Amino acid sequence: MQQTGLSQRDLIPYLGSKSRVSEILNGQRQPTVDQIRALHQHLGIPVTSLIGSFKHEPAAGPSSSSMAAEEALRKLGVIKSKENLAGFVSRSKVSAPAVAMLRKTKTERTNAKTDLAALEAWCAAALGRAEKVAIKKIKISDPKKAARQLAQLSALPDWQDQIVAALHGMGIILIILEHLPGTFLDGAAMCRSDGVPVIALTLRHDRLDNFWFTLLHEFAHVVCHLSPDRQLILDDLDVASSETIEAEADAFARNALIPPTIWKQIVEDSSTEEIIDAAEKAGVHPAIAAGRWRFEHSDYRRFSKLIGRGEVKSILKSA
Repeated sequence: MQQTGLSQRDLIPYLGSKSRVSEILNGQRQPTVDQIRALHQHLGIPVTSLIGSFKHEPAAGPSSSSMAAEEALRKLGVIKSKENLAGFVSRSKVSAPAVAMLRKTKTERTNAKTDLAALEAWCAAALGRAEKVAIKKIKISDPKKAARQLAQLSALPDWQDQIVAALHGMGIILIILEHLPGTFLDGAAMCRSDGVPVIALTLRHDRLDNFWFTLLHEFAHVVCHLSPDRQLILDDLDVASSETIEAEADAFARNALIPPTIWKQIVEDSSTEEIIDAAEKAGVHPAIAAGRWRFEHSDYRRFSKLIGRGEVKSILKSA
């Protein structure tokens, strides 16, 4: 923490709640295997430095998150009346290879607090919706050009209709499914049973800048990283990752939204007018430029009126 300037708050995505972080740092609790794995993978801490001489805490009992996720899916009409969460997930695994592979991919970019049963259920529900879409798999000849075309749809007044049609034209299904208790997801890239790629978004951060970055990040995974051996990639974009594919997807999304030649003109003291001008040159919504500046400079007070807070869910619900 001293070497990288991290605070206790920065460890919450890897260790859990604020109180859990304090307990572990004070030596009152041993880290779990998942927490050790998250610290090793996302912060690069050697496993040998994280393993103590005591046993890890025993597995918890029935999860309240799983029960809450089951109730949420029941309200959405996803789970059958006499079916529980485990039964729903088990049924889904028969027809959805990506769900069956989930336990192997859980820690790629997922929060340490993630409830695996709820996460499996969310993936199964998203793929279940995707199965109902009539579409064929298409090979995208120029992924970077396609990504720029998607990004520039953000500047259109009817982007919510254009984005679905554009993705379908590329052989990609877009699913919007609210995040479930215990899932901590922004989005996922996955393969339907017939190999058709699916981008699923939760909209848990209801902002235009987050929506477009997550969409292009998952698009990058679809065109660059999905394969028969990797049919599911999950993303909590609040969690840092040292994985190569995540760094590639981040860079792909940034450059697709605002090319480097345009962004290099933006500096720390850029004005609102300069941020809007950069967005116009890139042909994207101003929220995208404002959100990128806020992230890169860790200053979330500036340009708050530009990021489109609270606009995405209302727009997509009316679409």
